[in-house]
Amino acid sequence: MRKRLRKLLLVFDIRLKEVNMTGEQWWQQAVVYQIYPRSFQDSNHDGIGDIPGIIARLPYLKSLGVQVIWLSPIYESPNDDNGYDISDYCRILPEFGTMADVQEMFSVAHRLGLKIMMDLVINHTSDEHAWFKASRQSKDNPYRQYYIWRDPVDGHEPNNWQSDFGGSAWAFDDTTQQYYLHLFSKKQPDLNWENPTLRHEIYSMMTWWLNQGVDGFRMDVINLLSKPVHFVDDPNVTTENHSSSMNFIANGPKIHAYLQEMNHEVLSKYDIITVGETPGVTTKDAIKYAGTTANELQMTFQFEHTEVDNSREGFGKWSDERFNLVTLKRILSKWQNDLYGKAWNSLYWNNHDRPRVVSRFGNDSDQYRVISAKMLATTLHFMQGTPYIYQGEEIGMTNVKWPSITQYKDIDTRNAYDDLVLKQKRMTPDKMMSYIYHSSRDNARTPMQWDKTLNAGFTDDKPWLPVNNNYSEINVSAALSDKQSLFYYYQKLIHLRQTMPPITTGKYVVLDIADDSVYAYRRISDDAQLLVISNFTEKMQKRHYERPDSATVLISNYDDDLGDTLRPYEAKVYLF
Repeated sequence: MRKRLRKLLLVFDIRLKEVNMTGEQWWQQAVVYQIYPRSFQDSNHDGIGDIPGIIARLPYLKSLGVQVIWLSPIYESPNDDNGYDISDYCRILPEFGTMADVQEMFSVAHRLGLKIMMDLVINHTSDEHAWFKASRQSKDNPYRQYYIWRDPVDGHEPNNWQSDFGGSAWAFDDTTQQYYLHLFSKKQPDLNWENPTLRHEIYSMMTWWLNQGVDGFRMDVINLLSKPVHFVDDPNVTTENHSSSMNFIANGPKIHAYLQEMNHEVLSKYDIITVGETPGVTTKDAIKYAGTTANELQMTFQFEHTEVDNSREGFGKWSDERFNLVTLKRILSKWQNDLYGKAWNSLYWNNHDRPRVVSRFGNDSDQYRVISAKMLATTLHFMQGTPYIYQGEEIGMTNVKWPSITQYKDIDTRNAYDDLVLKQKRMTPDKMMSYIYHSSRDNARTPMQWDKTLNAGFTDDKPWLPVNNNYSEINVSAALSDKQSLFYYYQKLIHLRQTMPPITTGKYVVLDIADDSVYAYRRISDDAQLLVISNFTEKMQKRHYERPDSATVLISNYDDDLGDTLRPYEAKVYLF
């Protein structure tokens, strides 16, 4: 059986090369690893991760097998929203390093065969950006039109739009007696993409970075650039819910014109990877953004599956509810089927804005953490699309539970606590902390756990955010010393994606979609078929799926195969 499997893999390796010669793009077989620089590796003993720290760990990422590294923002910023409030697009935040460090990172990464994708935040800037400082000086300042300013309406905000971080999306400026729009923090004023001068300033900046050696962009909330023509009230906003007007504003009337212009002016001139963060998109929207003939982006990040456990009480993501597997399957299957042959999927479980996947969709107990994390990885990595691994996912890092809100630094988390507990008094502190344990962005931002030494080997100083208490058991050093670890499982999954065309090109067919315990699907190509089976529970399950006697187990998170019997969180993939 093993000889047959090796022969099949050899055949697939040859056919993968043939596929590459007939139009497949390099980023369709790539796997991306996201780094949150502040929490990855400190090199200069200040408790904050930095660029030299990333450089030192590039060989580790090469050994994992990924091809692309996505960096969350490293630009100059006052850090109101941890770097997503940029004050200068062409300078590096000093605590991360220098432009010379960035050039060294590009050089080392490229020598290792790794590509670097930068985060591009162009819906808004910091209020400390030179453009905004000039903009707020007077109504006739040339930079006034770089941002969105409006007069008061009946002595208050121009409309009822709500910031994604809570409260009104409008801030009053005393100097000019007008409001400016901020869909996020008050220190993140939205840019006015109606202004062609602003747009071409952004394009020039993007071109500058590409000429420095950047290999692509992840574009933050890119589908918010075009605002509604008329600034009418958001009908979804009520005084009873913790609302955000982000989805109401998304996918505005000129967004595709802007992105097609960006593609023509910048993106089409380089062989790069692009992915747009696009809240509120449907599959039809995604095809417009990333369709094979769209001339905009290569793929989008959608959020439907990450909202599967949102609050039923109107609190958005603030919830501690367990997800429903059938709902999750319907969402993921819809995206697999609707985009097939029309656009390209991005595949991810978690990122810097989402809680740790093993705590959310798996089981982070000592007994089941590794086995359930392998199951989740198997489920995702055999789908069609480009997989994204968030730092620490490959070793099974978990959510944290700090006893006090004062220990949390995320602006979104603290604003929600202030709003729902202190201002509206709609829930008790204990209940809100339960929601925070489940949903806070700080769950993903705790420092990377490298070893069991002080502060997990992240720093020898006080870390900017506390290290998870379980770092002595969950760390890279322990994973590398255990050949059955989650790290090596991810390594194998990545290798299979590089050598098996059915993972890239095969059609997806879900099985028994109403099954609320097991997720099974097929990937079908002209050459072969894959059967992927994942038990999402800690209970034994019995399931029968048709397969020939010659079917071979390609990968599994258990050492043996019991056929139709599925053990707790068991995952396996048959090849035939």
